[in-house]
Amino acid sequence: MVDRNKLVNENFVKFVDNNNLPQTHLHLTPADVGLTASEVIDIFESQVMSRHLDLQSRVMQKKGQSFYTIGSAGHEGNAAYAKAFRPTDMAFLHYRSGAFVIQRSKQVEGQTPLYDMLLSFAAAKDDPISGGRHKVLGSKRLSIPPQTSTIASHLPKAVGAAYSIPLAQRLQIPAEMPEDSVVLCNFGDASSNHSTAQGAFNSAAWVAFQSIPLPIVFICEDNGIGISTSTPQGWIAANYQNKAGLNYIYCDGLNILDTYQKAKQAEHLARTLKKPVFLHVRTVRVLGHAGSDAEFVYRSIAEIEANEQQDPLLHTARILLENNIMTEPQIIALYQGVATRIAAIANQAASKAKLTTAADVAASLIPPVRINQYQQLVTDAQRQQLFAHETHNLAKNQHLAKLLNWALMDLMAEHNNIVMCGEDIGKKGGVYNVTSKLFDRFGQNRVINTLLDEQTILGGAIGFAHNGFLPIPEIQFLAYVHNAEDQIRGEAATLSFFSNGQYTNPMVIRIAGLGYQKGFGGHFHNDNSFAVFRDIPGIIIACPSNGADAVEMMRTSVKLAQQQQRIVVFLEPIALYMTKDLHQEGDGLWTSNYVTPASADNTINQQISVYGEGCDVCIISYGNGYYLARQAEKLLAAQDINCRVIDLRWLAPLDEAAIVAQVNQCKKILIVDECRKTGSISEALVTLIHEQANNSNGASKIARVVGDDCFIPLGSAAYEVLPSTSDIVKAAQQLMSEQKV
Repeated sequence: MVDRNKLVNENFVKFVDNNNLPQTHLHLTPADVGLTASEVIDIFESQVMSRHLDLQSRVMQKKGQSFYTIGSAGHEGNAAYAKAFRPTDMAFLHYRSGAFVIQRSKQVEGQTPLYDMLLSFAAAKDDPISGGRHKVLGSKRLSIPPQTSTIASHLPKAVGAAYSIPLAQRLQIPAEMPEDSVVLCNFGDASSNHSTAQGAFNSAAWVAFQSIPLPIVFICEDNGIGISTSTPQGWIAANYQNKAGLNYIYCDGLNILDTYQKAKQAEHLARTLKKPVFLHVRTVRVLGHAGSDAEFVYRSIAEIEANEQQDPLLHTARILLENNIMTEPQIIALYQGVATRIAAIANQAASKAKLTTAADVAASLIPPVRINQYQQLVTDAQRQQLFAHETHNLAKNQHLAKLLNWALMDLMAEHNNIVMCGEDIGKKGGVYNVTSKLFDRFGQNRVINTLLDEQTILGGAIGFAHNGFLPIPEIQFLAYVHNAEDQIRGEAATLSFFSNGQYTNPMVIRIAGLGYQKGFGGHFHNDNSFAVFRDIPGIIIACPSNGADAVEMMRTSVKLAQQQQRIVVFLEPIALYMTKDLHQEGDGLWTSNYVTPASADNTINQQISVYGEGCDVCIISYGNGYYLARQAEKLLAAQDINCRVIDLRWLAPLDEAAIVAQVNQCKKILIVDECRKTGSISEALVTLIHEQANNSNGASKIARVVGDDCFIPLGSAAYEVLPSTSDIVKAAQQLMSEQKV
């Protein structure tokens, strides 16, 4: 079998030596596009460096020194557009962007891109971006957040980051990016078909169509194939050439002069006119999809050789020769010299230490604490004006939705970098009025009505956070998050991990959900599963059951995001939004007085709460389940079964020590979980108690009252698959009857 890595490497030298170089219909000179001879050599060197890094990674893989061989071969023309933009222009890159990173590194003093990238190839602890956790292209100093996604999942956050640049100017708040920055994001032609990409293009066009500034350049590197599936000829141009709101520009990515010239046009549109651009860059793919890819299985040898003959390095060699910038021997000497240099550096990188403990690996899941520069003092007079519409209500006890609304009102006044985004959260005030009056008080730049696309909402929030904002995105119903869950799992939650804590995207994601919604059924609006969040490392899940807790927990969530750079999922039980009574109509026991920020405890409290001191049964629950358990507790007390009821409040991480301490004081344990029997948090609680609780006091029996493994139907039938107060009472009675036996 022919070693195409070796063949492509040897052919470059042979083709240059014989002047057997690909031709072009373009007749451009460096002077035509504003490049000097030395700048063309510089771009060529970046291309060569990228190529030899790809070749070296495959050599390292055979030695067991490298682990990820998707390279940039054929896409090295992105060095030209890297030169066209500033190193402060945030770039969200796909994995074929080695030449871009190298070229950009030349714009910032003190960079060692070859060594840094080889450390990443070798998964060395000294890798300056991921600390040995993954082969990623990224750098804090180069404004390149590390990107592990390959199928366009980085595009929505790029749109959010671009939107945030002029937004920061409008709000006059300090930001991470300069005021005249542009955001870049590149991707492949195959990735452009992904729903995530389509959503990003649509949201960018939707914004631009309304004449809202959006300085972004989408860069489609079109090599005509996605792994083994060909892209139809002309597909990209047909889709984006005339798309409303996007400015389409085409360039030959094999020709660095054309690429640089068109990139400068794109830069002008994005930086000066604040318009989104779709830069369509023609490329080829050389050396297959990755080192393990047997390309000959799905491509003919003739096709493979035709691509190799269009090698962008050969095209640049032709430009150098035609313009008398370098001779054949000089080009070959540069090419071979870079190869020797990279081989020597690779030996050093491969010898470096790796991560050797689980603790070391997980150390970057939790970001380092940052100083909060955005909090501001709100005077009494300002608060009076803020709550002028609620003067008659402030002294009265209120339900959860109202209290949460007031908490958000105060938080937005105190933190000028908080921005809310979501469907219908503006003038309407949200489906359940939780964001009522926030639009009136803080305006359209801080309470942003989005288009109907959860990927845009969450991805946009990630982009906002990249630029110093604290976003509070809202997902209208819990089940809707499944349309975009990878924006949390694959993008937001991984950023600190893969950047060794250098990049963060703190946010508080508000999600209305859970069951028991009277007259509102169906699995989209009455959903009782949040298992999708529970297996995401590093995120925090909050679930208040009442208004007082909602206020305290929202304030804590903002502190966790602002100070600790955390991602918080704030799950709000819809059925309890307007609930006022607990045991009987008019008792008002599920309402609370609003504690103002001045009177609040400002510590971060992620603990459980406990009601009662009974030792017969310890009932553990959260959300609607806690509400039902409180009802059951009173009924059980009348039967001389004394309970204590735990409200978990924080569902990840669990307050394990406190839970175990309470359990150890009780004879029996009853877990009430409104979510489904399979995959619910009740399973984790049983495991926790089994592994850590002291059973010497007789607490050997655990029972669960859980929802059925079923979607929730419409109407009264919903209550047939959800736990009830009577279910809890019966289960507790059964536990105690077994105790007496």
